[in-house]
Parts: sequence; C-alpha cells; structure tokens
Amino acid sequence: MRIGELSRRTGVPVPTIKYYVREGLLPPGELSSPNQASYDDGHERRLRLIRALLEVGGLSVAAIGDVLASIDDKEQPVHKLLGTAAQRLVPEYGDAGCQEDAEAVLARERVARLIEARGWRLHPGNKAAGALAAALASLGRVGYGSFAELLDEYAEAAERVARADLGYAARRTDREDLVEAVVVGTVVGDAMFAALRRMAQVDVSSRLFAQGGQE
Repeated sequence: MRIGELSRRTGVPVPTIKYYVREGLLPPGELSSPNQASYDDGHERRLRLIRALLEVGGLSVAAIGDVLASIDDKEQPVHKLLGTAAQRLVPEYGDAGCQEDAEAVLARERVARLIEARGWRLHPGNKAAGALAAALASLGRVGYGSFAELLDEYAEAAERVARADLGYAARRTDREDLVEAVVVGTVVGDAMFAALRRMAQVDVSSRLFAQGGQE
C-alpha cells in the first residue's frame, strides 16, 4: 500500500508517519520508484503499536524507540528480552528518587525484605525495585510512611496481575508476537489497571463513607 493508504487505515497523518520513519520507529517502505515507497501489514501493525505506546502508555518517542529495539532484538533469549523491555518501561523519578536520607534507607530495606519474603527472582539493581523504594521514601517524607503496611497486599495483587499478563502472552507462539504482547500488556495494562483501581475506589468509598447521607 502507499503511504496515503497506510495513513487512512491507521488515522496517523502522513507527516507523522514520515517522522516515525526518520526516527527509526517505523521501518522505511520498500521503494517501488525513486519517489514512491510501498508499505505492508507489518508497517500498519507497528504503527498501531507506536500509537498505543504513545497515546495510551504515555511514553516518549525516545522510550518507544528503546522498547521497539527490545522487541526487534532477535539475539536475546525471550526471558532476558522481556526483562529488558520491562526495565525500559519503568518511569524515571529524577532527583526525587535519588535523595539520600533516613527515609530512603528505610524504603530500600523494606523493598529488600519484601523481595526476600516473596521469593521474587530479581537481578540486583532492578529498576522497578528502585522505583518502589523511591515511592515509599516519598510517602515517608510527607508523613504517610505507614502506607507501607499495605505492601504485602499490593504485592499479592501485583503477582495475580503478573500471572494474568504472562499467561495471556504465553498463548502466542510467534516470538515477536509474544514480546509485543508483554510490552503492550505492560504499558496499556498499566493504564487499564489504574482506571479499574479508580473505579473500584469510588465504589468502595461510597460503601464506606457515603452512608447516613455522607457524599
């Protein structure tokens, strides 16, 4: 198909498609003449993935490039590749997560105990563990360190969701499809889970606090 047809199918403007090609997110089309390129279903699929990561997942163009590089890496074992992709999907916290104080030390200790207690097999320096420690430290600094009492419940819920995620992805037999399913499930799944959490919070709040005329 021509680039115009690709644009019509995906709803992505032609200049944006050309930008993704220049940035290396989308492979160039096959030249059929010096000024014409042909695109196929693979380009359409990749373009829809880019838009999902950008619009639903909220990733930057640079982060999307890193994630797509993981998907396209044919040399790494699937488990290592999935771990690499997952690491790149963890948000950066900048200086807020790097402050070294008593809360940071306590948070890292709590995360280490949680990992050990649950028997999670994580590499040293796991980025998500660092992000969790940064979040706990921030809670402590604003006077909500007791929120850490919910860690086990959160971890239990996270395990259930992770088993569902990977169980869904494991149905794929094609390697690229498998990795892509995990990436999409992680990014879009985070947005989906956050929305479900908000919905559930409204429902639970109405049951706990809206009785006796409270709103």
